[in-house]
Amino acid sequence: MPALHLFDIVEVRFKSGRKGFYRNDKKLDIVTGDAVVVDVPGGHHVGYVSLQGELVRLQMSKKGVKDDDEIKEIYRKASGKDLERWEEARNRESPVLYRTREIVQEKKIEMKLTDVEFQADGTKATFYYSADDRVDFRELIKIMATEFRIRIEMRQISLREEAGRIGGVGVCGRELCCSTWLSDFKTVSTQAARYQNLSLNPGKLSGQCGRLKCCLNYELDTYMEALKDIPDVDKPLQTQRGEARLQKTDIFRKIMWFGYDDDNNWHSIDVKRVKEIVELNKKGKKPATLADNKVEEVKMESGSANSDLEAMDKKYKGKSKKKKRNKSKKRGKKSFAKSSQKKDE
Repeated sequence: MPALHLFDIVEVRFKSGRKGFYRNDKKLDIVTGDAVVVDVPGGHHVGYVSLQGELVRLQMSKKGVKDDDEIKEIYRKASGKDLERWEEARNRESPVLYRTREIVQEKKIEMKLTDVEFQADGTKATFYYSADDRVDFRELIKIMATEFRIRIEMRQISLREEAGRIGGVGVCGRELCCSTWLSDFKTVSTQAARYQNLSLNPGKLSGQCGRLKCCLNYELDTYMEALKDIPDVDKPLQTQRGEARLQKTDIFRKIMWFGYDDDNNWHSIDVKRVKEIVELNKKGKKPATLADNKVEEVKMESGSANSDLEAMDKKYKGKSKKKKRNKSKKRGKKSFAKSSQKKDE
């Protein structure tokens, strides 16, 4: 689209994924990825254009940013001198960060200094820190202002934002989401792990920030939709064979595994069958097994309870007597043949 018809506000990205919205009043011919000089309180800063056009309007409505006079403007596209001066300011960040950490340790201030960001003009630095309680750093700011000769701003961040600024690689093998594209941090509860049948192991569910991983929320809606067809089995299923306890559930295949107390094998049952058994138990009925409702009746012969065993004994006794008779007949025939041979000789 021509630049004249584009939305006049663009999204600019700064260090560690921090983003802001700035108005292109001068109708500069900029594209995504260009370095621009923007207006900030007390000076100017350099950032890169990350988004433009109608997508910026959607992002502003999503984040609740109003299109009013509070949005700062873009001065110009960054020149070679602007980038050189910005690089000089960035080179000061590491020494200032290490020196500030030493001061914090000397003053025994309960805070963790994570990162520092210098403005492109080199007149101001923003220090990012995390702490459990409120911190009184008035004395710290005085020492830092006299030593570094700059204006100082202290900004407290959460542990998730801290991990995003430090960066790293997750267990999935990819760069952390919070340090690449994720900017809105939503609360993650253990219920998300329970709905997905994950083991509640803090070592596996926690990210580098020490909190539950943000990716636990990515597939939660899909699991919640699939769980609507899964019945809640709060107690064992009652069958004539015994009680069957739930061992495992395959949410997407709609299969549930049950096991008896006296059996180490698990029996897979369809969700529909589980619902049928639950309804039968509510009515006070017990199916024969998890698979069938009817019991196979075994016809017993009249007489004692061990009549079948007695019949087997009689059968084998009769066979053994016949074998003995046959053996005795064969022996008699053999002895008669031998005696007749001796007489002939």
